[in-house]
Amino acid sequence: MDARAQRKARRELVEQRSAEREARGRNKKHRSAFRKLRRRVGTALIETLAPWILRAIARTWRVERTGDEGLALLKSDRPWICAMWHGRMLTLMPIQHHCRRGIGVLVSPSEDGGLAKRALDKFGYTVVRGSLSKRGARAMREMHEALEQGKPLVITPDGPRGPRHSINVGPAWLARATGAPLLPVSVGVDKAWRLKSWDRMTIPKPFAKLSIHYGDPVHVDASCSDEALEEVSASLRTQMIVAEVKSFARIQAAHDLGEDANPT
Repeated sequence: MDARAQRKARRELVEQRSAEREARGRNKKHRSAFRKLRRRVGTALIETLAPWILRAIARTWRVERTGDEGLALLKSDRPWICAMWHGRMLTLMPIQHHCRRGIGVLVSPSEDGGLAKRALDKFGYTVVRGSLSKRGARAMREMHEALEQGKPLVITPDGPRGPRHSINVGPAWLARATGAPLLPVSVGVDKAWRLKSWDRMTIPKPFAKLSIHYGDPVHVDASCSDEALEEVSASLRTQMIVAEVKSFARIQAAHDLGEDANPT
């Protein structure tokens, strides 16, 4: 499935979920009030306990890294655009050479995005609020300016609402506009909690093994056509999925990618 078909599938899935919530009555006033209360409690917990707990657990993880050229780019002071799956955010957030560097991260302007922002703030990231559907143009301008100033960025191409492992042309467009290389990052985990969310948000358990692969940088020429950007994006998705399957295999763990493990 090419990138354009992926975007169409994303829109259709979002509309389907919205209709299902309406049919189940989840938008009724009393349920909405309960969700808001639950979210306030969750926010308080995230602000106080979650970053401390995640930081403590992360110290027990056994991390191996592969991909010399990509890792060298990550550690450099050059601007780059990291592409990683939304469900791996909490896995990579506390990792050395990722956190405490002021790296920019695109986060949805939704309430869930607000929770992510607070966690990212605790780990020393810079947050750009926006998504494809809300504040998209402004977010793209802010990311463009950050890259022009030499700052690196992280984008989850399947966020903030999925479908899981889908991709859009945003990262490739930024790479074309700024000359900053794309840096695909994939990770495998042998022991983890996985939330029952669309992205299967992954939280490695204490003493888990992590295999992080930094793909070869992808350079997008300034003369690249819009049609070619679609091809770059589709190729990037395939590269990330294949690398993630290999990362799981490297630590002899079963992957959690489901049917996406065989991209077409």
